[in-house]
Amino acid sequence: MLHLRVISPREHTDAAVALLRQSPGLTNLVVLPGVAQEPPGDLLMFDLAREAANEVIEHLTKLGMSIAVENVDLMLSDAADRAEQEAPGQGEDAVVWEELAQRVDDDTRITWAFLTFLAIATQIAGIGVVVGSPILIVGAMVLGPEFGAIAAISFGLLRRRPHLIARAVRALAVGFAVAMAITFACALVSTWLGWIDATMLDSHPEVEFIVKPDKWSFIVALLAGTAGVLSITAGKSSALVGVFISVTTVPAAGYASVALALGAWGDVGASALQLAVNILGMIVAGTLTLLTQHYLGARYHRAVPLTHRGRGRREQPPPFD
Repeated sequence: MLHLRVISPREHTDAAVALLRQSPGLTNLVVLPGVAQEPPGDLLMFDLAREAANEVIEHLTKLGMSIAVENVDLMLSDAADRAEQEAPGQGEDAVVWEELAQRVDDDTRITWAFLTFLAIATQIAGIGVVVGSPILIVGAMVLGPEFGAIAAISFGLLRRRPHLIARAVRALAVGFAVAMAITFACALVSTWLGWIDATMLDSHPEVEFIVKPDKWSFIVALLAGTAGVLSITAGKSSALVGVFISVTTVPAAGYASVALALGAWGDVGASALQLAVNILGMIVAGTLTLLTQHYLGARYHRAVPLTHRGRGRREQPPPFD
């Protein structure tokens, strides 16, 4: 269930309440006239099944409402159970598109935290390469924050938002450029100190998969992209960690940085190709997954008329039919 807090302009409150009362999946509706101060208006609070949220949010937005949405982790209510049963589809399969849009928009911002996490992850990957530690490689995979920007590109392709795509590409380009530059500088200093040399890249076969992109790399990227988008839309953070461990984006960036410092040009090209293959595979799979979710959601709503989804309270079609 979702909990929504809506500030309604007073002249639109009656229309909003009428819409809500006819909406499947809604319960616990509270109307507090005139209590909102900034912006001024009436306060509406209600709980809504996740699978019914898109239509309600869309039409409340058209009425000029200010909307806040929260996920409800626990609700003990027979009325809420009935509301979920009346709502079309399954909550875990439902994509709240406005929620996803805000999330991917946030993930395209080049923040200090984003750059720091990516730089640290790339340096850990670089250390894992020179010492031959798969554990460090996996740790770097988990720490990398790049999937949010990749998901933003997929969402931008689905919704035809070139500005979002451009911001996401810029975040990836700047993020990896900064992270690889820092890792390269650290590796270069390490060579001057005599801590590492080019022979170390050939002495650890357990990490050679990073510089051997092949068809399996692309297939894994496709699978990881699909799982990643599903984990975001379904709110499964544990599954998203598995996605991070599956793909070698950050390890490839770390390997390329170290190889560049050591003058191993063949490994630089191979690891850069691995990075590109993984990012491309996840973008393709993520876009197709979102397209499938959009199609299935729209098809379900068309197949189940609103007059059959409600609670038998309305004589006329709802305002958004």
